[in-house]
Amino acid sequence: MSDNVELTADQENKLKRLKEIIADYGSLAVGFSGGVDSSFLIAVAHEILGDRLIAVTGVDASIPEREVKEAKAFCEERGIRQILCTVDPLKEESFRNNSPDRCYFCKHGIFTEIKRIASENGIEYVAEGSNMDDLGDYRPGLKAVEELSVKSPLREAGMYKADIRQISNAMGLPTWSKPAYACLASRFVYGEEITEEKLHMIDRAEQFLIEHGFLEERVRMHGNVARIEVPPADIPRLASDEIRTAVYDEFRKLGFMYVALDMKGYRTGSMNVTLNTGK
Repeated sequence: MSDNVELTADQENKLKRLKEIIADYGSLAVGFSGGVDSSFLIAVAHEILGDRLIAVTGVDASIPEREVKEAKAFCEERGIRQILCTVDPLKEESFRNNSPDRCYFCKHGIFTEIKRIASENGIEYVAEGSNMDDLGDYRPGLKAVEELSVKSPLREAGMYKADIRQISNAMGLPTWSKPAYACLASRFVYGEEITEEKLHMIDRAEQFLIEHGFLEERVRMHGNVARIEVPPADIPRLASDEIRTAVYDEFRKLGFMYVALDMKGYRTGSMNVTLNTGK
């Protein structure tokens, strides 16, 4: 732990509880995306379980190549055994049609595969990295997690995103300040068909923004319209003539007919406002 980052007594207790939970598993396969939560979980689990832990990372068109590379680098640097698995969610009609429960079918497919991999490797339990904050949004994927008896140790330990970032920082994990990430399928308005071509369009569009310094961003697809979300503080720079023109020209090359800037700014789950979720 870093001496420069202090944890609260509550965070210390949560971390202790998390380690106890993981130790009780004995062996574990973690669905590892390389994001803040799963990176923290995999790092703690590796400390406790060593070679009785495997990280399983899904590879498909809805996951940006940069995320897979970062996940691989994280494991390589720490000597964590990682297995890449390919699952094609586009084979599932409800996923392609982007129904409101799209995430359920994707999670069910990937964790079914992770459970198979775990069994082949003599691993008893499978876990995922959702935290307490995830209970406050529309998350149909958690239904699949429950149905498949996948463990959620971060939630079991009562950890929120702020806890995970703070403890990750104390542990010296590079992911502690990483922006929130969701798979590229979350960029589509519900009911719009998801295709591999469209996923690649969004991936390249978001990569272009990242390369221009917009680290927190989303490119939402509404038909032939790209709706860009960046934090309010970044809106003036994105709207400046030089960057605005470069973004417009690049997005047109990628296949978007129109390019719009969301005036509210970046927020997670913005597509869920069209659903009757009680929010």
